[in-house]
Amino acid sequence: MRSRIERIAVSTGGGDAPGLNAVINAATLAARNRGWEVVGIRDGFNGLLTPEDYPDGGLIELTRDRVRGIIHQGGTIIGTTNRGNPTAFPVHRPDGTWVEVDRTRELIDRFAEHRIDALILVGGDGSMSIGQHLHDAGLRLVGVPKTIDNDLDKTVSTFGFDTAVDFASQCIDRLFTTATSHGRIIVVEVMGRYAGWIALNAGMASGVHAILIPEIPFGLDPVAALIADRERHGAKFSIVCVAEGARPVGGEVSIVGRSPGQAERLGGIGAKVAAALEEMTGREARTVVLGHLLRGGSPTSFDRLLGLRFGGAAVRALDEGRSGVMVALDPPTVDYVPLAEATRRQKTVPLDCDSLLTARDMGINFGDEMPVHSTIGR
Repeated sequence: MRSRIERIAVSTGGGDAPGLNAVINAATLAARNRGWEVVGIRDGFNGLLTPEDYPDGGLIELTRDRVRGIIHQGGTIIGTTNRGNPTAFPVHRPDGTWVEVDRTRELIDRFAEHRIDALILVGGDGSMSIGQHLHDAGLRLVGVPKTIDNDLDKTVSTFGFDTAVDFASQCIDRLFTTATSHGRIIVVEVMGRYAGWIALNAGMASGVHAILIPEIPFGLDPVAALIADRERHGAKFSIVCVAEGARPVGGEVSIVGRSPGQAERLGGIGAKVAAALEEMTGREARTVVLGHLLRGGSPTSFDRLLGLRFGGAAVRALDEGRSGVMVALDPPTVDYVPLAEATRRQKTVPLDCDSLLTARDMGINFGDEMPVHSTIGR
C-alpha cells in the first residue's frame, strides 16, 4: 500500500549542469498539482546538515512563483556542492585539520523533523550511490541522473551532456580559424574524468584530427606522425581534443589537487600533451582548457526537455509508491531502474561503438595506432 505523501524535497548535488532548473520546475509543478508541498534543500544536503550557515535555515519553499521562468536558466536555484557526502561529511577540527564523519542517521532524522516524506535526488554517479545508501537507511527517494560526462549507466543520456557537447563544438570551430591562420597545433582539454563522451562527440562534430580519451591509453608518437603527415601535405595546423581523464600508456591521470570531501581534481593533461607535441614536431602548440565553461550557460532544447521529462517522471514514481529507483531515458519513454543497477558500473565509451569506429574511418587518431592515411582532407 502506498504511504501518503504531503511534502517532498528536491536536492541537487555534485557538479552543476544545464537542465537542473528544468528538473526543479517540472518536479515542483507536478508535485504541487498533486497537492504536495515542495522544498529545495540548499547545496546538496548541506541545508539540512548545516542549517546555521543559511539565513533561510537551509530550506527554500518551492512554489509556483519561485520556479516560474527558470527552465532556460543554467545552474540550479537551490545550489549544489560536491563536498556534502553525508556518509563522509567533512568536519573542520579546532586544530585546523579535517575529518570525515558519517552523518547518515542525523540526516534521516532531519528529514523527519521537517516532515519531508520523500526526496527527489538529482545528481551524478556519486549522488546516486549516496541515494542508494539513504534508501537502504529508510529514506523514500527517487534519483534523477545528471552529468555532463554522460557516464551514468542504464540511461541513454543524461541532461547537460548535449549542452556541453554543443558548446565544446562551437569553441573548437572557432579554434580552427585561429589554428589555420597561425599554423599552430591547438590542444583543447574538455571535461571527462572517467569517460570520453564529450571529447569523442565534440571532436567528431568539429572534425578534429586526434582525440584522446580515458578509455584508450595514448601514445603521442602516432599523433606526432599524423601532424607531420599533415604538414608534408601542406596543412600546417592540427587540432587535438583531449578529455581531462585521458592518460598515457603506462602513466597516470593528471591531478592538480584535492580538497576535503572531494575527489581528486583532474587537470593539466592538455598542457602536457601540447608541450610534448611541440617538442616532437617543432610546431608551436597552444592549449585551451574549456573546463567549467562546459557546465554553464543556458541548456539546449534537448536538455531542457529531458530535464522536464525526468522531473515529471520522478514525481510520478513517488506517486506510484516507488522508491530506490532512478528515472532513465529509454527512447521513446522514461523508465525506472533500481539505483543498485544504475550505480553498478560507469558508462564508458565502448571501443566498438559506432561513433568511435566512424571516427577511425574518418582518420581521427586516438593515440593508439600509427596513421596509415593522409588526413589532409580535414
